[in-house]
Amino acid sequence: MAGAAPVPAWACAPGLLAIPYLKILLPEYAPRLLPGPDVRAVLGWGRRPTTRAGRLWSHVSGHAYVALEDGFLRSVGLGEAGATSLSLIADDLGVYYDATRPSRLEQTITDAPDWCDAAMRSRARALIDRIVAAGLSRTNLGGPLDRSILKPGRRILIVDQTRGDASIHFGMAGPDAFAAMMAAARADHPGAQLIVKRHPAVAAGLKAGCIADADLGGVTLIDTDVRPADLLAEVDAVYTVTSGLGFEALLRGRPVHCFGAPFYAGWGLTRDAVDTGRRGVAREIETVAAAALIICSRYVDPVTGRRCEAEQAVTRLTALRDRAERLRGDWAGVGFAPAKRAAVRRLLNAPTARLDYFETAGAAVSAARARGGRLLWWAGKETPAIRTAAAAFNGPTVRMEDGFIRSQGLGSDFVGALSAVLDDQGIYYDPTHASRLETMIQTGRPSAEALARATALHHRIVAAGLSKYNLAGAPPPVWPADRERVLVVGQVENDRSILLGCGELHTNAGLIAAARADHPDAFLIWKGHPDVLAGNRPGAVDACALEAVDAVADALDISACLDACDIVVTLTSLTGFEALLRGRKVITHGRPFYAGWGLTEDRLPCPRRTARPDLAALIVSALLDYPLYVTPEGWPCEAEDLVEALIAARAGTPPHRPDRIRRWATGLTASLDRAPPPAY
Repeated sequence: MAGAAPVPAWACAPGLLAIPYLKILLPEYAPRLLPGPDVRAVLGWGRRPTTRAGRLWSHVSGHAYVALEDGFLRSVGLGEAGATSLSLIADDLGVYYDATRPSRLEQTITDAPDWCDAAMRSRARALIDRIVAAGLSRTNLGGPLDRSILKPGRRILIVDQTRGDASIHFGMAGPDAFAAMMAAARADHPGAQLIVKRHPAVAAGLKAGCIADADLGGVTLIDTDVRPADLLAEVDAVYTVTSGLGFEALLRGRPVHCFGAPFYAGWGLTRDAVDTGRRGVAREIETVAAAALIICSRYVDPVTGRRCEAEQAVTRLTALRDRAERLRGDWAGVGFAPAKRAAVRRLLNAPTARLDYFETAGAAVSAARARGGRLLWWAGKETPAIRTAAAAFNGPTVRMEDGFIRSQGLGSDFVGALSAVLDDQGIYYDPTHASRLETMIQTGRPSAEALARATALHHRIVAAGLSKYNLAGAPPPVWPADRERVLVVGQVENDRSILLGCGELHTNAGLIAAARADHPDAFLIWKGHPDVLAGNRPGAVDACALEAVDAVADALDISACLDACDIVVTLTSLTGFEALLRGRKVITHGRPFYAGWGLTEDRLPCPRRTARPDLAALIVSALLDYPLYVTPEGWPCEAEDLVEALIAARAGTPPHRPDRIRRWATGLTASLDRAPPPAY
């Protein structure tokens, strides 16, 4: 009942209380360490041996035993390695993998005519299609399949499991189930390529497998963690005992042979060697998927710390998985100031990544070469030594810089960045060479979904008045409406975007003079760069230069200034991009990343930039695809999440903090010279 007080429940294993987001996923219970007279339920993890006392207490007291298990869309990374689960199944009837008795999931599938109407089947079909299209699996950490191992003709996937897995015993599989499975696959498919896939935990060396070495003769063994979607796309049938990979195969339309009784067997979807004595009614895959993924699984969004639906969990898992793929491998960093290292480590945190810092470019190159990794440096601190070492390194090199929605405060005041860009071609502010961002804009063909997402993000940023640093400022006064209002934005004069992207006009004083010459009758407004005003960087203008302006907006809010002007004049400032978001005419005297695409009036040509994207397409590249983002708490996130966090922080309301943040990734190592990333 909505609003009812949580039921006092004994968590019969102390570790249950450490499950991330337990209170969010299980709000109807109030777990505690010890049983008491007011306790009305017992919580335990499945049917593990640690639950025996709790299950006995439940039997004696007559109160429910609620078995908890991870859901079928779990995480990016292995639970055995500490990856946080985004889903939970709470079963007050049994356990989904225990076929010796009914479970809540089994009962839900049986009762499908009562709840699975056309709308639910349609929803389940759409969810299945999204999961398949995204290539999602339970743990989403495998690497790409080496297709050189594939032989022409039929291919049969045989799934190994971890020794002692409770689903094997409780799935009614006999001691010879794995041997029988191997023998059946050989007999059913003579001449086919038999591919045995080890469990990811076995591949990682964390557990032992079940298929005996003697049964591996003549098969292709995959003993590394590969993407299940890649593998399932290449096989004609799947043989399993009770593995969840069989369910993923059914979602992809593959024939599945079961030698135990997993939850998805017995419904007419699989060929079964074991009969539970129950089930036996035919169910469509949409019904089984709806029960398993929508009705019986609960989800949490780790970024917001709030409950969500399966569809939102798919979106989040896909983004986290894609980020992990982008960052996969070893990174050798050089040229990072000690004050910046913790923020960089947080931004590059992924279960597939390892980052180490080095004091010299030579040491970084040696490490990258030895590990087959990437050489990484902060673009703004690039030195001749780094350039020389990078040129001699026959491997991938990546420059890093702040993203375009950065923080609430200045980097020069040591406020850590919440976004960054990684560029393996150049860097966005250097127009002398193509950057990854320029290539994205030049060649990009954003999908309708991406354009819609960019448009929504665009409107949210403008409505909230966000900028790169989100510094507080006063609103502008009422500037004359009978004159064209031209905002001239200053920059740090030794900024690399000016040194590399400007011609003869490259100073703030020169920019003011050029703006006045172009707009002799306009109301000219000057706004200096925050780093210059803070005294941290060069670029101050003298009184003589300021004689050409009508108003100084140094203390004013930049977003409000953009709203109150008609034209923005800049050298290469990001403010020009922010002005485009607000529908203002922008005149550039340098070559910023947003110039040359037909969206600005440019004083310097950009002949290499021939594409003509609209503003939404530019946003897709610049704000959605190019940067990486993290929340203030350290969770990897998307642009929309950071925007909401910055809005909340600026309003004085801290973002919602999950009750426990655990390390999403175990790949990055901490060292003594910087703080480790948040443990999530």
